[in-house]
Amino acid sequence: MLPMQGQAVAQPLCGLSLVLALDVSSSVDDDEFTLQTGGLAGALRDPDVRRSIVAAGGIQATALEWSGRYQQVDIASWSLLTGDADIFSFADRIEAHQRVHQEFPTALGYALGHAATRLSKAPLDCARSVIDVSGDGINNEGFEPALAYRNFDFSNVTVNGLVIQGADPDPVAYYRAEVIRGPGAFVVVADDFTDYENAMKRKLLREINGANLASAD
Repeated sequence: MLPMQGQAVAQPLCGLSLVLALDVSSSVDDDEFTLQTGGLAGALRDPDVRRSIVAAGGIQATALEWSGRYQQVDIASWSLLTGDADIFSFADRIEAHQRVHQEFPTALGYALGHAATRLSKAPLDCARSVIDVSGDGINNEGFEPALAYRNFDFSNVTVNGLVIQGADPDPVAYYRAEVIRGPGAFVVVADDFTDYENAMKRKLLREINGANLASAD
């Protein structure tokens, strides 16, 4: 039944709006992409992460793949995660996702702009808003992150990074200097793609628990 005119509608409790953005640029092969989707799903299923989601009063989350200027594709649409059933269903969708793009460069500015737009259209108004961007390289196509931050709405949004180290130029230094932004922003470093799940678990716990000091692992 629709509410009567003027009647207030209470939304579900929501501690965090979280955009999870995974790199599918040409530097990421299919095995490395599978380590990302499987690693993210595994981190979400982790008991500590699930407990943190529940303790936060639930979160709403969406996941997407990004690479070139116009190659941003939804992996899992906005979902309210309040308990194990929601979390496992969301993780299953991420793990089952088939990569759409693989031959495009790394357009980080475009990815951030797209993520901000997705965040602005989230169904619920949550206590905090975070964009969680993973990548293994620096921006090499289109506008830089700084231009995205000037032209899209990032007010009250924190951007954190999960960086797979090893490339040259160094993506870790780049993410720390150019990508992370906002209150408590931080970078977590994965030694390689096989370390992605462990790094993502650490990252999710900090984001969900609302760490309020900017630092980097």
